[in-house]
Amino acid sequence: MNNKSLVRYNLQLSYLAQLRDKSLITEEEYKKILDSLKKDYKVISNRFC
Repeated sequence: MNNKSLVRYNLQLSYLAQLRDKSLITEEEYKKILDSLKKDYKVISNRFC
């Protein structure tokens, strides 16, 4: 993943977390969107060691 894609992915994760935290989307919707983002950006895990 190049730097531009990484920045876009992280921005989208941030916006998604805000929607969940403000209860604008359900946990189920959050997980579905997160899975879709991971697939689109070819991300296996959000964890960094």
